[in-house]
Amino acid sequence: MKACVIIVAAGKGRRMNSAVAKQYIELKGREILSYTVETFNKSRFINEIVLVTGEADVESVKNNIVKKYGFDKVKAVVSGGSERQYSVNNGLKLVSADCDVVLIHDGVRPFVADKYIESLINTAYEHGACVLGVPVKDTIKVCDSENTIASTPERSSLWIAQTPQCFGYEIIKKAYDKAMQDGILGTDDSMLAERTGIKIKMVEGDYNNIKITTPEDLYIGERILEMYGK
Repeated sequence: MKACVIIVAAGKGRRMNSAVAKQYIELKGREILSYTVETFNKSRFINEIVLVTGEADVESVKNNIVKKYGFDKVKAVVSGGSERQYSVNNGLKLVSADCDVVLIHDGVRPFVADKYIESLINTAYEHGACVLGVPVKDTIKVCDSENTIASTPERSSLWIAQTPQCFGYEIIKKAYDKAMQDGILGTDDSMLAERTGIKIKMVEGDYNNIKITTPEDLYIGERILEMYGK
């Protein structure tokens, strides 16, 4: 079974309030993106990596991340689009045709454990599609446009979706082709797959798999690195 991961790192990271895009901010002397790519490059379950970056960053990423750290599984570095969905679609075009499953992962989630990569690949191979996530810890409120509480969903049925999200190659290709044809812009990859009628499994991960989005997340990220002995 051949597995490819598309790592999406084309965002600007405006919530980080930094002149540097968040994927290139350093944690303990290394770019966040380098930790993310390293995770998949080291994984024995991953055969190839497609990196999607900003158009102006392609050559820099090739030289200062891929070559610098010797990431030999990176098949290509390609520029993204104005929205995450367009970036993923650009990455899908470069996935090898003999790939069985495709994982799609945020470039600023550097702490996904290898055991979850294995679990996602096996689940997608068996069921077609799956998402890594964790149960919500807090009570969730649904509010209307005036911030009045409209309902309180049952917490036991609610999950926080993370990445990687993993799909059979033909399944995710069909989902993206349909979304582009229909002019649909989804908030994540599984939403597009759901539109095709496929049932998607949730794979339980852990709470360390954070998405580094705000300055507070940098502090948490450093603590996680220390916990991992890095």
